[in-house]
Amino acid sequence: VLVEPIKTYFNQLKQNYNHQKNIKFENLAISVNNEVNFLFKVKDSKTKYYDDHIKGITSFDKKHLKKHGVKSSHIEIEKVKNISINNLIEKYGSKVDLLIIDAEGYDGNIVIDLLENSNIQPIIIFEYIHVKFNIFNHLIKLLKDKKYSYFKIDENLICLPNKMKIKSNLDIHYPI
Repeated sequence: VLVEPIKTYFNQLKQNYNHQKNIKFENLAISVNNEVNFLFKVKDSKTKYYDDHIKGITSFDKKHLKKHGVKSSHIEIEKVKNISINNLIEKYGSKVDLLIIDAEGYDGNIVIDLLENSNIQPIIIFEYIHVKFNIFNHLIKLLKDKKYSYFKIDENLICLPNKMKIKSNLDIHYPI
């Protein structure tokens, strides 16, 4: 299941994967308690002034775009539909092996919602660098309580359920 809340990017996502079988698409934002119902993004007519990564910095926080050098006059709000991570999982069945999240700072909220409100233990990969400190600390405690090991690779935290048997040269523990 691929999720993209911004309509223009959602259509591009569907086109990019249109030859793949067994993929479902959702034009939604993942939200805790319906708190994300709009996002800040670069106006379609202004994306040409930025490099390709600009599509990936859409955020619920306008300051996030400004930190990436986007001019205020190039930013607009797009209203989005939302769903909780657990409702999305229920919609497609409760078997989840891998969850990858890049929500420009909202990642921690989504993972916390999953860990606090479900019993599933998928591999979780998320971009942690924009997650607020207090949310990140709470998330790390939850990961430990839910018996996850984790390590970082660049801007991402890789979280593995301890019940997984992994053959690797990686020293997987709590290096953060």
